[in-house]
Amino acid sequence: MSWQAYVDTSLVGTGNLDRAAIFNSEGNSNWATSTGFAVTPQEMQEVVAAYKDPGKEGVKQVQSSGLYIAGERYVVLKADDRSIYGKKGREGVVIVKTTQAILVTHYPESVVPGAAANTVEQLGDYLIKVGY
Repeated sequence: MSWQAYVDTSLVGTGNLDRAAIFNSEGNSNWATSTGFAVTPQEMQEVVAAYKDPGKEGVKQVQSSGLYIAGERYVVLKADDRSIYGKKGREGVVIVKTTQAILVTHYPESVVPGAAANTVEQLGDYLIKVGY
C-alpha cells in the first residue's frame, strides 16, 4: 500500500479523521498528505523536538507551551515518546510516532476524540509491526 493510500483509506477514509499527513521520523520529508492539510516544516520540527524532550517529572515542554499544526494552536493534553494529543475547542490532533514515520492527523468537532486516537494508534501499531 502506498503512503497516500494509508492517508486516504486507513486514516481519513475511516470517517474518524478529516485531515492527515505522514512524515519521516525526522519530520523533514512529507510522504503523503490529505488535500488542504499544510503542516509547515517549522511545525514538524517542533513535533520532532517534543519527541526528543525527556520531560521533567513526566511533563514535556510542549504540554505547557502548546503546539501549532497547520497554523492552528492546540493545547497538548498528552505527550509521551509515542503519542501527542492536542485539543482546540472540540476538535483536535493526534500525532503518533512509529519507528520510521510520524502520523499527523486532525479530527473535527463531530468525532469523539477516543475514536480518532484509536484509529491513529492502530495504524501506528501496524506500521511498527511491519518495520516502519
